[in-house]
Amino acid sequence: MDIFCGTWNLVESHNFDEYMKAIGIGFAMRQIGSVTKPTLIISAEGDHVTLKTTSTFKNMEWNFTLGEEFDETTADERKVKSTFTVDGDKLVQVQRWEGKETTISRAVSGDSMVATCSIGDVVATRTYHKA
Repeated sequence: MDIFCGTWNLVESHNFDEYMKAIGIGFAMRQIGSVTKPTLIISAEGDHVTLKTTSTFKNMEWNFTLGEEFDETTADERKVKSTFTVDGDKLVQVQRWEGKETTISRAVSGDSMVATCSIGDVVATRTYHKA
C-alpha cells in the first residue's frame, strides 16, 4: 500500500465523459466532473485506508479496510457497495449498485498514478502526479 500513499493531483483525463455517461451521471454533473481537478490523498495503517478527495466542487473522505465491502456515497450521490483490494501492483476498487458494476484500478509508476475506470466496454483513464 505504501506506493499509493501520498497526495496526488489530477493532471489529465481521457474518455471520462463517456465513462460518466455509462455509469448514469446526468449532463449537468458530467460538466462539473469534466472540469474539476481533484486532489487525492491516500494514507494507510496496515489494511485500514483513508482516501480523501478535495476539489473546488466537493470534498469527500472514505475510511475502509482492504478486502471488506462498505457503503459508499459517491461524489455524484450514488449509493454503492464498494470494495478495495491490492492486486499485485494495483489498488483495485469495485463499486456495485442497482445491478451495475464498475472497476477503478489505480497503478503507480514513478511520480504518476493512472486510474483506469471501466464499466462494460467503456474505459477512461485519469492521470495523477504526486505532489
